[in-house]
Amino acid sequence: IFNCFAEIQEELHHIIDKHSRGIITSNIEVLLNHCLRFYDRQFDTREAINRDVLTRFESLMLDYFNSDKPEQNGLPTVTWCADQLHFSANYFGDLIKKETGKSAIEYIHLAVINRVKELLVSTGKTVSEIAYEVGFQYPHHLSRMFKKVVGCTPNEYRVQDKGI
Repeated sequence: IFNCFAEIQEELHHIIDKHSRGIITSNIEVLLNHCLRFYDRQFDTREAINRDVLTRFESLMLDYFNSDKPEQNGLPTVTWCADQLHFSANYFGDLIKKETGKSAIEYIHLAVINRVKELLVSTGKTVSEIAYEVGFQYPHHLSRMFKKVVGCTPNEYRVQDKGI
């Protein structure tokens, strides 16, 4: 990195010619590649810590859905989760993607769907009641997400699970 800065600085102190721009640009590109390598490397060297973050994220989701927060605040966002776990949203998203292969929002949606599945099987609540309970503003949004993730509607899932 210091070499990149030195090369750029030296190039800026020379008389500018037709190659100056390309040399400076190339050195900046090398510098950025070093930064990307450092950023990516931390996900590989911190696997145990990252798994702990994933465990904390899962606990956060459980606590969220076991409280009245969904009805008050709606569905959890990536930004909210990252803030609760003391990460930037971008870093948190990258970490979740690296550990699970899914984006942070996909992971949150899976937590929502799992909670909905539990409620469909263990309660007699309507899909609308469940939708509001887990934080949806409109019940049809739950039905659309559920069908996209599970492959059937919440009512179809409830019937299949009961074997009717």
